[in-house]
Amino acid sequence: MQPNIYLFFAGDCLEAMSHYAKVLGGEIGSVFRNADAARPEDRMPGGDDMVMNMDVRFSGMTIFGSDNTSDMYQTPQGFRIQLNLDSSDDFDRMFDALSPGAREMAMPPGETFWAERFTMFTDRFGTPWMLNFDGSKMQG
Repeated sequence: MQPNIYLFFAGDCLEAMSHYAKVLGGEIGSVFRNADAARPEDRMPGGDDMVMNMDVRFSGMTIFGSDNTSDMYQTPQGFRIQLNLDSSDDFDRMFDALSPGAREMAMPPGETFWAERFTMFTDRFGTPWMLNFDGSKMQG
């Protein structure tokens, strides 16, 4: 058994998950839209283009996603997707790719007592992220 992340979006699931696949080096698996439902009762609320379910596969991990209508969508809270990066260049590249249009910058990139580079923010799609590069802080 392996836990997976399942993200909900306010109508921009395909755009968000495609962006994550590109930025994180993943591959889009399946994409099921409302229009793909064989029977009307199998549809979720919303239009034909609403994503019912999709997945992006990374090395050893899958992130799932779905659209919600505006009355059903809730901003994610109580978690962050954490990426522990191998270099300050990787940190900067990932931050530059995920943070444009950020809804919230909880902690701007900077040094901490445990990491050479650390940040927490919520991206333009509403997904909360935490990026970390230990560098020399956690060696030895």
